[in-house]
Amino acid sequence: MSGLQGYRMDSINVLGMRTLLRLMGIFCLLITAEAQMKIPPETVQQWALRFSAELRECAAKYSGSLLLQKKLKDVEPIIKIVEVDGQDLVKDYSDEIERMLGSKMKSVMRLAESAEDSDLYHEFNATLKFDYYNSMMINTADEDGNYVDLGGEFPLEENEHFNKLPVNTQMSNIQVPTNVYNKDPNILNAIYNTEALNDVFIGNFQKDPTLTWQYFGSSTGFFRIYPGIKWTPDSNGVVAFDCRNRNWYIQAATSPKDIIIMVDISGSMKGLKMTIAKHTINTILDTLGENDFVNVIAYTDYVRYVEPCFRGTLVQADLDNREHFKVLVEELHVKGEAKIKNAMKESFKILNEARANGQGSMCNQAIMLITDGAMEDFQSVFEEFNWPERRVRVFTYLIGREMTFAQNTKWIACNNKGYYTHISTLADVQENVMEYLHVLSRPMVINHDHDIIWTEAYMDTVLPNTEELFTTKAQSLLLMTSVAMPVFSKKKETLSHGILLGVVGSDIPLMEVMKLAPRYMLGAHGYAFLINNNGYILSHPDLRPLYKDGKKLKPKPNYNSVDLSEVEWEDTDELLRTAMVKGETGTLSLNIRASVDKGKRPLYLTNEYFYTNIDNTPFSFGMALTKGHGKLMFMGNVSVEEGLHDLTSPDLTIASEWTYCETDIDPAHRKYSQLQAAIRYLLGKEPDLECDEVLLSQTLFDAVVTAPLEAYWNTLMLNDRVEPGVETAFLGTRSGLMRVVRYAGVETRVAKKFLTPADKDNLFTIDHFPLWYRLAVENTPGKFYYYPVNDKGVKYIIATTSVTVSTEGKTAMAGAVGLQMSLDWLEKRFWAIAKQPNDTDCSDIEGVCPLSCDSADLSCYLVDNNGFVMLSKERREIGRFFGEVDGSIMASLLKMGMFKKVSLFDYQAMCKTGHHHASSARPLLSPFYVIMALMRWFFSNALMFLLDFNLCGLWHSDYFVDAHKQKKLDALQPCDTAYPGFMYDPSVREANSLNKCGRCQKMFVVQQIPDSNLVLVVTQAYCDCSRQYGAILLEPKEIKYIATVKCNRMRSQKVRRRPQSCHAYHPKENAKDCGGAAAISLSLSLFSASLLISLVAEF
Repeated sequence: MSGLQGYRMDSINVLGMRTLLRLMGIFCLLITAEAQMKIPPETVQQWALRFSAELRECAAKYSGSLLLQKKLKDVEPIIKIVEVDGQDLVKDYSDEIERMLGSKMKSVMRLAESAEDSDLYHEFNATLKFDYYNSMMINTADEDGNYVDLGGEFPLEENEHFNKLPVNTQMSNIQVPTNVYNKDPNILNAIYNTEALNDVFIGNFQKDPTLTWQYFGSSTGFFRIYPGIKWTPDSNGVVAFDCRNRNWYIQAATSPKDIIIMVDISGSMKGLKMTIAKHTINTILDTLGENDFVNVIAYTDYVRYVEPCFRGTLVQADLDNREHFKVLVEELHVKGEAKIKNAMKESFKILNEARANGQGSMCNQAIMLITDGAMEDFQSVFEEFNWPERRVRVFTYLIGREMTFAQNTKWIACNNKGYYTHISTLADVQENVMEYLHVLSRPMVINHDHDIIWTEAYMDTVLPNTEELFTTKAQSLLLMTSVAMPVFSKKKETLSHGILLGVVGSDIPLMEVMKLAPRYMLGAHGYAFLINNNGYILSHPDLRPLYKDGKKLKPKPNYNSVDLSEVEWEDTDELLRTAMVKGETGTLSLNIRASVDKGKRPLYLTNEYFYTNIDNTPFSFGMALTKGHGKLMFMGNVSVEEGLHDLTSPDLTIASEWTYCETDIDPAHRKYSQLQAAIRYLLGKEPDLECDEVLLSQTLFDAVVTAPLEAYWNTLMLNDRVEPGVETAFLGTRSGLMRVVRYAGVETRVAKKFLTPADKDNLFTIDHFPLWYRLAVENTPGKFYYYPVNDKGVKYIIATTSVTVSTEGKTAMAGAVGLQMSLDWLEKRFWAIAKQPNDTDCSDIEGVCPLSCDSADLSCYLVDNNGFVMLSKERREIGRFFGEVDGSIMASLLKMGMFKKVSLFDYQAMCKTGHHHASSARPLLSPFYVIMALMRWFFSNALMFLLDFNLCGLWHSDYFVDAHKQKKLDALQPCDTAYPGFMYDPSVREANSLNKCGRCQKMFVVQQIPDSNLVLVVTQAYCDCSRQYGAILLEPKEIKYIATVKCNRMRSQKVRRRPQSCHAYHPKENAKDCGGAAAISLSLSLFSASLLISLVAEF
C-alpha cells in the first residue's frame, strides 16, 4: 500500500514539474514575442527617407517634370496670367445657348406653319388611295423578291451627324404603331396632308446643319420623322412607340393641369375590369409631366388615398411620383359597394383648396372617374362644388361590357365640360385616354396660341443603337431635350371644335448645348450645368441617369427628376437653386466637399457659382469655377509656323471631344478629326471653318513649350536608360493638349488600356479633365502624387505632378506631367530598401534588429493619402482601402488624427429592396400565357368572361400577362445614401502605438514618406485583431427616414417657376362634343345572368 502511495506521489511531482516547465516556456516565448513586437521607429523613418529619394528621382527623371518646369520658367517673361471673369463668361455662354435654341425654335415654327397651311386647303377624301414610305416596311421584299406594300426602295446612308445611323436626308418617312391601322382613311389623309413638310425639313437642315431629328406627331397616331430611317420593331415584331404618348406631344398639346384620378374598387370591379382600370390609371399617369400635379383616390363605401401620405393635397407629377403611384395602384384590391359621392366631394375639395392657396399648376383642373357604373344621385355635388363656372372638368371612363349605367356616366362628363369614353378591353385604353388631351387642348386651339414648349431631359430609347453610346460619353450628356409646338386646324367650320392636328418638334442633344461652354475655360474642377423651371437637372457632370442591373445599363426610375439640390447638396439653404429657378442672374460662393475617382477621393474646394436665365426658354444656366488656380489661366503667343511644326508631332494629341473647330456645320468637314480640322484651318486650307481662336492660340503655345519633352523622352529610350517596369510618360495642358511616350512595348506593357481612347477617365473629355490632372492640381506643384489603379484586375501605379507659371505675383497651373509604372518595378525598389542587412550595427537600436519587410513576422504597406493600399505583400490587397485590410490600425490612425473621415452623400443612389412589387416588364403574350389566361378566367368566372373578355383585345395588348404578376426579388430602387471618404493630415508625420487584441498586442509604426502623398505602415503580421476591431468599409449606407420625415419629404413642394402661358377656358368651346359609345346589343339571357351575379356579389 505504501509503495502505491509513493508511486502516486512521484507521478504528481512529475506532473507538477511538467506544468511548471510548460509555464516557463510560455513565459519565455512571451518575453521573446515582446522583444519581436518592438518595431524601431527610427528604422522605419530611414526607409521612408530613402524610398522618398528614390521615388522622387525616378518620377522626375522619367516624366521630365523638371525640364518642363524649366521651359515654363523660361517663357514667363512673355506670358500673361488673366483671371477668368465668371460673370462675363456666364453671360457670353448663355447668349450663345440662347441663339442656338432660338434657331431650333424658328425651325419648328416653320414646320407648324407649313402643316397648318396644308390642312387648310385639303378636302377630306374618304376613298383616298395613297402609298407612302412606312419606316418598318421600307427595303423589305416578299418571297418573290417584290417590295411589300407600303415598302419600296428607300436609300439609306450611314451619317455621322445622326449617331452613325443609316438615314435618308432627302426624305422623311412614316412610323405607325402596331395598334393603329396603317390604311385608315384618317391616317391616309393626314399623311398626304403632311407631305409638304419634306421640303421644310430639308430647308431647315440646310439653314441650320446642327439640327438633328425633326418630326410631326399626328393626333391620328402616325409619326413623320426626318431624316427617314428604317424602324426596328421589338423582338416580338411589335412597334409600341406612339408619338402621342411622348412628353413633347403631351406638353405641346395641353397646358399644365391638376388631375385627380378616382377609381372604383367596389366588388363589381373584380377580374378583368380591375385590370383594365389599373391600366387606364397608368396610361393617364403617363400623359402627365413635371408641370402637372396629381393624386389618386380609390373609393368603395369610403374614400381611400392610394398614398396615405398625400392625403388632401396634390403632388408634382414628375417621373418619380408617377412611378410611385403605379406601384401602389398594382396593390389595389376590390371589395365593398361603390359610393361615388364622398370621393367626388373629396376630389373637388383638393382642387378648390389648391386653386385658393396658389398651389398646383394654377391652370387646368380635372377629375378622371374610372368606374363600371354610377348609380347615386350626384348632381348635388356638382351644384355645390363646380357649377355654374365648371372650372373643373370631369372625364369619365366606363369600364367593362355592361352599358346599364352608360347614360349616367356620360351625363357626368357632358355636364362638366369633360368627355365620356367606354373601355371594354385592354386594347381600348390607349386611344380612349388620349381623348382627354384633345378636350384640354380646345381653348388653346380656338385661340390659335402657338406656345413653344421645351421638355425635361430624357433618353432617346426609340432609335436603334443609341444604348451603345452610353459607354463612350458622360451619362448626363447623352440626354436630350425637345422643342415642340402644336399644329391646329385653321378651317372656320371646325373652329369651335378646336381640332388639334398634331405636334411638330425637334430634338436637341444636351451635349451640343453644353459644348457652347468650352471646357478649357472652366478649369480642372470647374463645370457648367443647366436646370429647368422646376429645379430639375438637364445637364450636370454629377448627374448619373443610368444604373447597372446585372450587366445591363438601365435608366433610373427618377433619372429626369433629379433636383439641383441633390447634386449641389452643400447648398443646404438652397440659395443657388432658388435663385436659378426664379430666373435670376447672380453669383454665390460655397465651400464644398467634392470627390474624384468614382467618389473614392474627397476634396475640399471653394466654388464660385455664376448663373443666369436663358430667355424664351424655361432653362437657367450655371457655371462653377474653383477659387484659386481654377480662376487663373495664362495666355501665350507663338507664330503659327512655329506652333504647327510642333502640333504635328506623332506623340501629340488634342481633346477629341472638345470643339477647337466646328466640324458639324458643313457636311464636308465632318470627316475631319479635331486635330485635322485645326491643322487645315491654320494652314489656310479650310478658311470657312469656325474655330475657337483663343483655344487654338493656347494649343499652339503649349505645343511649342512642351516640345522639348518629346526629344527628352526619346533620348532616354534611345540610350536604353529606361528601367523595366517604367511604362508610360505623359503630360497634359489646360488647352486639352496631351503628349504620351510609351517606354514599354504593347507586348510587355501591363497597363495596355491606359491613355487609349477607351480609357475615358484619364483623357480630356467634354465632361471632365483627366483624373491624374485633377489630382495633380490639388497637390503641391513639383511634389508627385502617387496612387494605385485597379482596372478589372490589372494593377499599376500612377505618379503625377503639376507644373506652373508665375508672373506679376500670380501663379497659374500650366498643366500636369506624370508617369505610369508597373507594380513589379515599385516592389523591386521598395523591398530592396525596406530591409536591414545582417551585418547592421544594432547596438543603438531598441527593438528588432536587423528589421526586414521580407520577414514573415512583419506586414509592410504603402498607403496613399486617401487610405488606399499602393503596395503590400499580398497583391490582392493593392487598390483596396486600408481600413478593410487592417481595421485596427486604421481605427488607431483615425483616433490619432493622422487620417480624418469625410462624410459624403449620394442622393441618386440605388438600393436593394426586398418588397413585393409589380414586374416592370410587359412582353407581348406568348401562346402559352394566352391559354393559361383563358383557362384561369374561364374557370374563375365563366359568365363574366363571356361578357368582358375580348380575345382580339388581349392579343393586341402587351399588358395582360404581367398585370397581376408579383415578384419577390432584390430590386433596386432610388434611395439616399451616406458614405465615408478619408483624407490624410500631412501635419502628422509619424505615429506608433500598440493595439491590445486579446492575447496579443499589435505594434505598428507609421511614417510619412517625404515629398509625396504616401505613408509607410509597418506592423506585426501574426497578431489578429479582427475580433476586437471590425473592418472599416467604404460601403455606402442607406439613409433611413422615419415615416413622418419621409412623408414630409414626399409632400414638400420646392420653389418652382410656373410656365407663363395657361389655356384653360374659351367661350367659343363646343362643350357638347363630350364623347359617346357605339350601341351594343346584349342577349337577354346573358344580361340577366350578369345582373344576377352582380346582385349576388353585392350581398
